[in-house]
Amino acid sequence: MARVELPLPDKFIFETQLTVRVSDLNYGNHVGNDRMLTLMQEARVLFYQSLGFKNEISFDGNVGQVIADAVVVYKSESFLGDVLKIEIAIADWTKYGFDMYYRITNQHNNEVARGKTGSCVLILIKEKLLRFRKVY
Repeated sequence: MARVELPLPDKFIFETQLTVRVSDLNYGNHVGNDRMLTLMQEARVLFYQSLGFKNEISFDGNVGQVIADAVVVYKSESFLGDVLKIEIAIADWTKYGFDMYYRITNQHNNEVARGKTGSCVLILIKEKLLRFRKVY
């Protein structure tokens, strides 16, 4: 089976810690693949809030984002009570958006996962893509 590889940028500009909850577990008693995307979303919202934005839907008035694609590469399991450090980097700017990278490690500094989400910035009322300027 060919594995997806996801090289990470050198510079991460934000980090937060999230604790694995029972609702994050799947039938294997470890964090489910769907929940890893949810943890990444939680970290993304905290990042935007640290910049003064209300949330990831509304950057400025009717300007927001949609996630165009997502990749998660799992490196090891994570269990109930684990404290995950989620670091965020931004790269690959285009005229319509950017990629956000995530490095996720546990309290023992073991890599749990890495991820990427591609964001398109748009005017929400018109639902049209908007040329986006770097604000970070």
